[in-house]
Amino acid sequence: MNYWLLFVTFIAVNLDFFFILLCLVNKYPLRDVIIGYMIGVALLVTASFAAGKVLTLFFPEWLLGFLGILPIYMALHDNDEDSNQQSATRSPILIVLITYLAVCSGCNLSIFLPILTGISLNHFGLALSFILTLTILVVILIKEIGKLSPVARFMDKYSELLMKIIYIGVGIYVFFDSGLIRHLAQWVGLV
Repeated sequence: MNYWLLFVTFIAVNLDFFFILLCLVNKYPLRDVIIGYMIGVALLVTASFAAGKVLTLFFPEWLLGFLGILPIYMALHDNDEDSNQQSATRSPILIVLITYLAVCSGCNLSIFLPILTGISLNHFGLALSFILTLTILVVILIKEIGKLSPVARFMDKYSELLMKIIYIGVGIYVFFDSGLIRHLAQWVGLV
């Protein structure tokens, strides 16, 4: 098993999520962000391993595009509620998990699928442990970067607006990147 390949793959498929993580660690407890992110990574890496090439027969990538609705909904949902009521009704772990799945499902499934398909169950356990360790280290590193004065000031001032813009952008990106828009346009006869 090639740990360098796993490392580079993890960084590459999660790179777009790292900026979002900066916003999430600024808004939610570190523990909750780590747990939500780890659950998402574990789900996608396990799905890649378990599904192999069969997954593409049942779930074409364009179907994953519907996950783009989730971050857009989160951005447009009314955030003017009392913050105590918000934390009681919305789990930060669930928000991080849904955000991660919406942003990274297509990339993770398509990239990890060929890498993990040929390995044994024992090697998969080692690979998953390695990737989950990277997940924890990345969140802690991003939290520390967020503590730098210029970054912290910027995040204090603009993080709420940035999260909304990012969520909407991510949702739109997922629609297009997954092929959902092209597929629906073909279905309707526009293409």
